[in-house]
Amino acid sequence: MKKLLSVAGAALLTALAAVFALGQPAHAATGFSVSNGRLYDAGGVEFVMRGVNHAHTWYPQQTSSFADIKALGANTVRVVLSSGDRWTKNSAADVANVISLCRANRLICVLEVHDTTGYGEESAAASLAKATDYWLSIADVLKGQEKYVIVNIGNEPFGNQGYSAWTTDTSNAIKRLRAAGLTHTIMVDAPNWGQDWSFTMRDNAGTVFAADAQRNTVFSIHMYGVFDTAAEISDYLGRFRAAGLPIVVGEFGFNHSDGNPDEDAIMAYAQANGIGYLGWSWSGNGGGVEYLDMTTGFNPAQLTSWGQRIFNGANGIAATSREASVYAGSTPTASPTVSPTVSPTTSPTVSPTSPPPTTPSPSGGCTATYTVGNSWQGGFQGEVKVTAGAAAITGWTVRWTYANGQSVTQAWNASVSNSGSAYTARNVDYNGRLGAGASTSFGFIGTWQGTNSIPAVTCTPA
Repeated sequence: MKKLLSVAGAALLTALAAVFALGQPAHAATGFSVSNGRLYDAGGVEFVMRGVNHAHTWYPQQTSSFADIKALGANTVRVVLSSGDRWTKNSAADVANVISLCRANRLICVLEVHDTTGYGEESAAASLAKATDYWLSIADVLKGQEKYVIVNIGNEPFGNQGYSAWTTDTSNAIKRLRAAGLTHTIMVDAPNWGQDWSFTMRDNAGTVFAADAQRNTVFSIHMYGVFDTAAEISDYLGRFRAAGLPIVVGEFGFNHSDGNPDEDAIMAYAQANGIGYLGWSWSGNGGGVEYLDMTTGFNPAQLTSWGQRIFNGANGIAATSREASVYAGSTPTASPTVSPTVSPTTSPTVSPTSPPPTTPSPSGGCTATYTVGNSWQGGFQGEVKVTAGAAAITGWTVRWTYANGQSVTQAWNASVSNSGSAYTARNVDYNGRLGAGASTSFGFIGTWQGTNSIPAVTCTPA
């Protein structure tokens, strides 16, 4: 998901192409497989995803989230990873640990590369070819995990520009993965920030499915403001069902900056028609869509209203999720080792019930507020909130200098650079324009030794 979706209005295009009538040979059941528009696990049992998205690449210390998500009833977790093109690369060892966490908690792992988000419109985004390079670079940890892992090539791989290339680029990515010996079920996202308002994926899904020699590809639609009526939801999903092509709702929310999706209709239609859904997201949202957090501060005991709805509401996860049959009769094993930069026994130094210290610093037409939201031995998670002054701004630059040797190792929702201990953060293309009094935020993971004092920050508007 992009923190602020860019959506263009468009009239509905033509009905499904005749190519949707393609037959679907069954795939050898070494892992997940697709047949007649349905997904089957390695035990040959139909599998309907019921789960959530977890932003692992930005919050690598939150390894307990896998057990927490499972405890609330999910059978699947879609895990945000980075290929290193836009954020800090998740290493093969880290991905192997993520898979181990999924298996230890009897979850199916949908692994996705997030760097592709909005390609063609988002200047920093990576291509599907780049995402495929990443999957091939970690192929050794994926092979042998076909019973537990689905490979989601790239998140929302086109924005609202250049998306006519989606069919060719997606087909080529699938062919490269197969040529390299990856036999997993592959998931592919729609263009138009995942929402396919142009119906590019809908009308070309048959072509992409046929490009997979193993006929083992699942299509993923993201439902936000474009899908604000039950009629739009049932029409889109129903066309895939009628065509015998597999579809899941890979992301959706109860509200969004681009409109108000009908989450009740999404969940009801999915349940009635055996379609998987994965809500966005467990915790850690920024950029003005913090309301999409299902938990407060990754705490499963503090479900938000959205968390209560998706887990415990009508057609929700708790009532409708069924565990993959590959885990039948198994018992959870001890959780594997978490990231070496995090001590699992170290409690955060900032209580979630008390606000962390802040240092606001006005400068011209904007202010910046730096907070430490979570801290552990040698590491911390920080956030800076940027607020426009009495007049609208078109961009912003935030600066600070660390006094005690801290450093930033990865960041999101801003372009962050440094010269020694002096750091500069600049807006990215989707969060620079702020109306008078409006706010946005960016976050980061950092390291510290000795003390982790709050630096003074300044904000300069564009």
